[in-house]
Amino acid sequence: MRPPDNRGEQRATLARRAVSLLYEALLLTALVLAGSLPLVMLTHEMGDGLARLLLQLHLVVLAGAYFAWQWRRGGQTLAMKTWRLRVVTREGAPLTWRHALKRYGYAFAGTLAFGTGFLWALADRDGQFLHDRLAGTMIIRTED
Repeated sequence: MRPPDNRGEQRATLARRAVSLLYEALLLTALVLAGSLPLVMLTHEMGDGLARLLLQLHLVVLAGAYFAWQWRRGGQTLAMKTWRLRVVTREGAPLTWRHALKRYGYAFAGTLAFGTGFLWALADRDGQFLHDRLAGTMIIRTED
């Protein structure tokens, strides 16, 4: 476990965040499957190209809304609650909508770049993901 930073918070270890990401992937898979059904039913007679583009945009927005809302609401998704993690600003405050949307945007871009945003943590001096560094956020360990 990392030593407390200057605000007395425990930064979450990379191992703990990695396990939480695996759980998050399972939850996101369920969200994507359930969230895609209505749009697939509505667009089944459209041309394949347009339907595919609409579905992809829908799922990106759906995932973004899920994550941003959860991070903004309490700083935690279900996976983060399970692993006692919370995302906060660098100052230790709850995320604003701007922080949450920036974090999602950077995380999405890092994922599209073959996960380099997450792999960044292996070289980062504080072990942070690239999207946390860029968005001005960090993941801390909670005691509750």
